[in-house]
Amino acid sequence: MDGDGDDSPVGELVAAALAGDVRCWNSLVQRYTPLLLSVVRRFRLDGSDAEDVVQTVWLRLVEQLGRIREAQALPGWIVTTARHECLHVLDGRRRVAPTDLADQGWPDGAGDPPVDTDLLAAERHEALLAALAELPERQRALLLVLLHDPPLPYEEVSQRLGIPVGSIGPTRARALDRIRSNPTMQALLRA
Repeated sequence: MDGDGDDSPVGELVAAALAGDVRCWNSLVQRYTPLLLSVVRRFRLDGSDAEDVVQTVWLRLVEQLGRIREAQALPGWIVTTARHECLHVLDGRRRVAPTDLADQGWPDGAGDPPVDTDLLAAERHEALLAALAELPERQRALLLVLLHDPPLPYEEVSQRLGIPVGSIGPTRARALDRIRSNPTMQALLRA
């Protein structure tokens, strides 16, 4: 450990949540909600449908938590389950509201970028969120504060997080190294 916080590994959180530890369950939810929301946003669901999907995914996790064999697979399980639930909601919409193809028009070839580009960007975003969720709390909080627009001065970052100004750069570097070394991120960056 590099002294940047004492975040419990996913396996410990899962085991404790299974044993009924509400704090560990809340920690799992807090850690993986950004990942879950990124999947739901990609499907462009409206507010109530998006909320239903999020709640359903967490309910499914409660039901299936004891069956997850490898805790490190939890981010992938969340992404897959969220995709399935989003598709289920969209499928239900199609059954209720038929679409007239004449109203949609025909593509003229000069429009949106290829679907592959959007898909690759979404997969990279999900991998980044999963890697971010695996960081110790102190590193994760630092990176999120450093993303502020406009950028905050290091003095303000130091005050907000209680990190000495001289530790901000090295802590940031360690966090970015951990994200880059995440197996999912490495696979996507090679693609």
